[in-house]
Amino acid sequence: MQTLIYEGLQLNNGDSKKVKDALVVEAALQININSKPYTVVMRTPGDDFELIRGLFYAEDIYKNKENLEFEIIEKRENGFSIINTKISKVLLGKGYLNKRTLLSVSSCGICGKQKLEDISVEGKKLVTTFNFDSHKIETMFSEMKLQQETFELSGGSHAAALFNSSYELINVKEDIGRHNAVDKVIGELLINQSIKNANCLLVSGRVSYEIISKAFIAKIPYVIAISACSTLAVDFAKEFGICLIGFSRGKKATFYS
Repeated sequence: MQTLIYEGLQLNNGDSKKVKDALVVEAALQININSKPYTVVMRTPGDDFELIRGLFYAEDIYKNKENLEFEIIEKRENGFSIINTKISKVLLGKGYLNKRTLLSVSSCGICGKQKLEDISVEGKKLVTTFNFDSHKIETMFSEMKLQQETFELSGGSHAAALFNSSYELINVKEDIGRHNAVDKVIGELLINQSIKNANCLLVSGRVSYEIISKAFIAKIPYVIAISACSTLAVDFAKEFGICLIGFSRGKKATFYS
């Protein structure tokens, strides 16, 4: 259930008519760890297991290679769901130990952070000898667009796509939230244990801090956005060793790091 049909009244040059539009679904997902509520994520239903896997990886809650077992506790017709996963206490990372109660809305990837230190990311700077071909960008975005079925219907969803070092599309995920789409696309590769194949992350909107941090944790050295980049995204991309490219439209693109 990615979209639903809603009625509206469309105004056009003084005239009005009733229309039926496909709107992208936004619904709450409650994530439980060991049968206890951990967080609520506002997302577009679908690929929930991948979303959780990617989110846990990015938030340093669970980084082991072994896959998790998920149990659907509740699944309502409106898309609201509760999913539980069991994780041994010895495998829970710092992200869980620094547990915070939060509502992660679809437009904000760092909602619920309690301290400035919570937005820092540790790790060695990425180093790559790959010689990126900027002429491939337009084709890569075209391939991603062909997979954006929800956006084609509603015009209201974001997409994230991963490509390998041969510029081959690995997978695409859509969601109402930019960072949710990134979690889903990374989460699927984590489940398939093929995250090492990811070389380039494309996003359909702007890039801010949280998307750069997710790419860094997953060791993805190239991030390309169709829209703008924030100051913090550029600063962290430089610090993390990530090549960040914004305003990638047609044959134009701006390299920020």
